[in-house]
Amino acid sequence: MRHLALIALLPLLLVGCADEQEAKTAQPDVNAGKALAEAHCAACHGLDGRGVAPGIPHLAAQVDGYLYASLLAYREGKRTHAALRDMTKQLSTKEIHDVAAFYSTLPALEAQTDKKGITLSPYEKGKAATKVCASCHGEDGNATEPGMPSLAGQQPLYFMSAVQAYLHGTRNISTMETMLRGLSRIDLENMAIYYASQTPVRRGKPAVGDPVAGEPLTARCGGCHGAHGVSHDATTPTLAGQDAQYLVSAIKAYRDQTRTHDIMLDDNTDQEIADIAAFYATQESKAAESGPVTVQELSAKCDRCHAPGIENPTMEIPKIHGQNRDYLIRALRAYRDGKRGSSLMHNMSLPYSEAIIESVASLYATQDAR
Repeated sequence: MRHLALIALLPLLLVGCADEQEAKTAQPDVNAGKALAEAHCAACHGLDGRGVAPGIPHLAAQVDGYLYASLLAYREGKRTHAALRDMTKQLSTKEIHDVAAFYSTLPALEAQTDKKGITLSPYEKGKAATKVCASCHGEDGNATEPGMPSLAGQQPLYFMSAVQAYLHGTRNISTMETMLRGLSRIDLENMAIYYASQTPVRRGKPAVGDPVAGEPLTARCGGCHGAHGVSHDATTPTLAGQDAQYLVSAIKAYRDQTRTHDIMLDDNTDQEIADIAAFYATQESKAAESGPVTVQELSAKCDRCHAPGIENPTMEIPKIHGQNRDYLIRALRAYRDGKRGSSLMHNMSLPYSEAIIESVASLYATQDAR
């Protein structure tokens, strides 16, 4: 019976495949596409192809094949949008091709912004946001006061987790919480990127501990914090060049469980902790990022595929210059989080924080469509 059911289903599958193949090869009807767009699409995308609200993409002058593939993806559930899925299910494959052809033939739209092409990078935004920290941690994150940690060159995800600990009260310094309350997550990510790009300056001779005695005691630390305390993991702090007094207080806090961490040292004496801190304080550190993260450098990666005139016969690549900013943010998040099925885009956007996504989207939104 199951074999009979499959045999009965086979002609329907073949018809569906034939329908899609015919739609791909048939000449699209732009006038029919306009009528369909007026009935089904214009309320959100306009007849001129401009999204009517933030988060709704512009379709004017978009690549025909990309629009066609995207609409099919919504119909098949490969992209998630309830209204678009319902709408595309009402259309034949040929009609979807006609709609895509109509919007692709419309003239490109000018970007609606007063600052075309001017977008601050996460680095620049971070530098401005860190002014609230400068009095204690230094303008570039290199603190000079004993007991005050330096932030220059620190790993960005660790910086974020430390900040969250202050905000949630698991690290208890009232002045830190007060200063951080006025900053958004985007602000904090920008700060993390800025500090990660700064060159650490070695602090003075440690006032506590014996660096020579401390070196062999750091054997267990190196597995996470790297050789000589230079971390290569964005979630694990660099200890090299850090203030010795701060390291002593931090390590003791983990040992005494006033700070919590599953695998931090818990059995060292006060003298051993002082020696460990002294060793790391004398080590040379380096920045977690090789240099300022500029939005121009980030967009250069995107332009390898999305620059005007570039064609790739193996995939349909959309135009993104002049696209709606909020839509670009949503799309990049979807690729990063694996909610849109493109392994290339997922791999490209996987490390992108909200701050980087916002800057890239803002840059392209301020450019005229091409």
